[in-house]
Amino acid sequence: MTASETAPATSPIGSFEKWLSLWVALALGAGLALGSLVPGLFQLLAAAEVARVNLVIAVLIWAMVYPMMVGVDFGALGQIGDRPKGLVVTLVVNWLIKPFTMAGLGVLFFHYVFAGLIPPEDAQAYLAGVILLGAAPCTAMVFVWSELTRGDPTYTLVQVSLNDVVMIFAYAPIVAVLLGVTDIPVPWETLLLSVGLYVVIPLAAGMLTRQALVRRGGEAAVEAFKARVKPGSVIGLLLTVVLLFGFQGHVILDRPLVIAMIAVPLLIQTYGIFVIAYGAAIAWKLPFNVAAPCAMIATSNFFELSVAVAISLFGLGSGAALATVVGVLVEVPVMLSLVAVANRTRHWFPG
Repeated sequence: MTASETAPATSPIGSFEKWLSLWVALALGAGLALGSLVPGLFQLLAAAEVARVNLVIAVLIWAMVYPMMVGVDFGALGQIGDRPKGLVVTLVVNWLIKPFTMAGLGVLFFHYVFAGLIPPEDAQAYLAGVILLGAAPCTAMVFVWSELTRGDPTYTLVQVSLNDVVMIFAYAPIVAVLLGVTDIPVPWETLLLSVGLYVVIPLAAGMLTRQALVRRGGEAAVEAFKARVKPGSVIGLLLTVVLLFGFQGHVILDRPLVIAMIAVPLLIQTYGIFVIAYGAAIAWKLPFNVAAPCAMIATSNFFELSVAVAISLFGLGSGAALATVVGVLVEVPVMLSLVAVANRTRHWFPG
């Protein structure tokens, strides 16, 4: 079969994805307003916990993550050996460079550059949030970035599938090491529970759903199903942001510059990681339709997972949860700028 026959159908960025930061900003405003108007409602929602897992947030996160997992095809792992160079670049950057540079930038800015502006306990919380964000490679939006750069869709699918497998085993240990090194207590049981709830279970459910859909109608049935459940994913993301900022309202209103301060290391990290991955692809003479998605998946983040784990580990009203949501705010405009850079430098690569 040809690549076009085996690859998932992708489409140019839709209105929701294109304006994701705007929708998140509006949800942020709604959360701040509701947190001030009906604080009792948010206290009631915060109390709905079992084993440190907030049930309301868990349902919303599953609504976000499950449709993405349906798009992951582990059958594509059989093609790992077809273009190994790009996979090596992505795996090295995602798991051996990106989490550690994010932790380093977090320490630099929250403990030194912004030390006089942020209380020490808040600095630790924001540091924990960016660590959770930096250790989670993208799962879904990378298909959009790949399409916008005319990347090889089959190769992109292989990368996402492989990263999801690695994430099951590597995410918790890397996060635990980085939190421990930065003197942040590591609740191992909660961390492993979060990975099980928000990676393993949705991934297994997505795999079973995909197999059933493929038997019924092939890839067309998979894409039709994803289109039907996408509104639920959108609602889950926006409601999660509303809840988070409803709890964080007092912090943001008292210190409005906190969002900008959290965004600084995230922006430096994102552009820096792109330079590393894209530069490695250029040096290794990868074709552009492999180099572009290779760099995009190394740069983008699985912010849904980081938000869920931050809430489970540190709570809805924590600085860690706030830091991961700031990652959602900066993700789309930054990635669109990198798509533009990639498309304008296409001539740097072999024909």
